[in-house]
Amino acid sequence: MTANILDGKALSAQILQQVRQNVEARLSAGKRLPALAVILVGEEPASAIYVRNKRRSCETASVRSVSHDLPASTTQEALLALIDQLNEDPEIDGILVQLPLPKHIEAETVIERIHPDKDVDGFHPYNIGRLALRLPTLRPCTPRGVMTLLKASGEELKGKHAVIVGASNIVGRPMGLELLLAGCTVTTTHRFTRDLKSFVSQAEILVVAVGKPKFIPGEWIREGAMVIDVGINRLPDNSICGDVDFETARQRAAWITPVPGGVGPMTVATLLENTLEAAQRHAP
Repeated sequence: MTANILDGKALSAQILQQVRQNVEARLSAGKRLPALAVILVGEEPASAIYVRNKRRSCETASVRSVSHDLPASTTQEALLALIDQLNEDPEIDGILVQLPLPKHIEAETVIERIHPDKDVDGFHPYNIGRLALRLPTLRPCTPRGVMTLLKASGEELKGKHAVIVGASNIVGRPMGLELLLAGCTVTTTHRFTRDLKSFVSQAEILVVAVGKPKFIPGEWIREGAMVIDVGINRLPDNSICGDVDFETARQRAAWITPVPGGVGPMTVATLLENTLEAAQRHAP
């Protein structure tokens, strides 16, 4: 068996074009462009690349991007004041603060300061709580993007045993909520889990998000599984790999995401979906 590829790059391009068409329809109806404020604090190279990709995707989707590039020395108080200003700005639909932040700034405090209606990253406790109650509004981008990929396979998800490796607030925990919403039976593993192999080998859907190169050996993958690799790791030779040993895993899985070109593009495309949805709520 050689797995089918879940092509996030191709699917994300379709999503961005759909967002663009919806934005053009809004313009034709006399409404303004959706607007996304992107805040970057400091000059961390990976963050700068992510932000650049998001701004480029805004252009593709006809979403107005408003940039706020701040020095690493920016105080938490100054950042919170900027967020307050953007919360009150009726021309701004979404606010994104690129993580990680400098160590002197508390990410949780910053996330909670963003108004839930403008939280297009989907990290605010209100939005996570709505997802937990099966009343989703703005949903975390990476888990929502993963669900779009899984549904694009055409496979029935209801009743499948889904195993998540990693329990972060950004991916693992909301991913479990998304899979529950889709009717899966969900197991979340983490750093205290014993005998990880036994859980991974049961997974009909496997989502791995730990940030460790080739952490999951391909031999652990259940025959016919759907494998979603959220990790993106740069190796000493400057090549990029995921958290799953791709070459071996693809010989056992039915579906698998590549790295790069899998989950990453879907996260950015979903951000633009969320921004459009926020705009539709603010100015229906």
